Amino acid sequence: MSLPTFTKYSFFIGLRYSLYSGKSRFIWIVSVVSFLGMVFGVACLITVLSIMNGFAAELTGRLLSLTPHGRIYSERSIDDFEPLKRQALSNGNILAAEPYVERKILFSSAHKNSGAVLTGIDPANGIKVYLENSSGNLEIFNYLQDDPFKIVLGASLARKLGVFPGDSIQVTVPHILATPLGLFPRIKSLQVVGLFEIGAQPDSYQSYVSLETAQLLFGLGSKVDGVQILTDDLYNAASILKELKNKIIPEYRITSWEESQGSLFAAIRMEKILIAIMLFSVIFVAAFNVVSTLAISVSEKKSDIAVFRTMGMESSGVAGIFVTYGMIISLLGILLGVGFGVILSLNISSIVNVLESLLRIKIFDPSVYFISEFPSRLMILDIFLVSGMAFLLSFFATLYPSNRAAKILPSEVLRYE
Repeated sequence: MSLPTFTKYSFFIGLRYSLYSGKSRFIWIVSVVSFLGMVFGVACLITVLSIMNGFAAELTGRLLSLTPHGRIYSERSIDDFEPLKRQALSNGNILAAEPYVERKILFSSAHKNSGAVLTGIDPANGIKVYLENSSGNLEIFNYLQDDPFKIVLGASLARKLGVFPGDSIQVTVPHILATPLGLFPRIKSLQVVGLFEIGAQPDSYQSYVSLETAQLLFGLGSKVDGVQILTDDLYNAASILKELKNKIIPEYRITSWEESQGSLFAAIRMEKILIAIMLFSVIFVAAFNVVSTLAISVSEKKSDIAVFRTMGMESSGVAGIFVTYGMIISLLGILLGVGFGVILSLNISSIVNVLESLLRIKIFDPSVYFISEFPSRLMILDIFLVSGMAFLLSFFATLYPSNRAAKILPSEVLRYE
């Protein structure tokens, strides 16, 4: 294969071919189709990747607003957590460390029963290990400071139980109470003092009480289940906790949020990759159209190629003409596609709102979905990745027809002229 050589002559001739298709209207149509295919493919891919980034960021912000970055715990309840807390805070990357108690329980109301997760935290300091979510409704945890046996429920869980702030619910803990009359499950009435809603799955199963209330419910005395941790870098929490693990005694186990929620985010990343692969097929088809455009153009320009070769142009220079021809079409499509993709990514929510108003439909019904509009997060890396891949596909697409052009012998063409 003859490698193309790019000179000012090959550039200007390739530019002329790309702007003026000559007598063949068919070549012009194929060129326009190649150009529009590249624009459409690049714009759609950038927009879809931005929407996927937006969904991932939205889910991360909501779900991790009530998920600690890490936990230190033991198989048995911990009597004195203060040394463990001080040891955790000695790491400069750990911002907060607070005790917790967490167990699975059964809630009962006048309407329905439901299993749930009950977490006991220190209302004054324990909230430090959670990220403030956008709605700021974590302030309701301050209500747990007033008296024991108060509870804060997830909004979906409260709707399932049919309770509201001010109502009481029965909680059954998995402990047997021995009495003269026999063995009975431990049941306690708790007053609902607040509801939280982060727009994610914890709304349907999570509940919170004060650390003192949890210790009383589960008969722990002053013991706790472990220590919850907040780091200064959410996405580096695993390595920070791994460093901490080397310093504490082997009796304690350490887990990060990635172990409890990581599979969900891994699924989102995999979905993003699969969608990107599918949309890259659009760019591949556009690049294939470039091959068709150049193949037809080479057939039409045989006499021009013969003249160039007779005037002393090398075969690599002829290849450079058609590579330039194909790349100008592709680059214009890529640049315009990037422009449209950026505009769509930055304004997708407004565009969808306008369409909803015109068509009188609601794409994301807030009563059904956790979100009410398209989230979008444009990343520079995605722009470079998409445009770079489109450029490489286009470049390799031009090599075969350009090499065919370079192999045309002027004697054979001029013989029939």
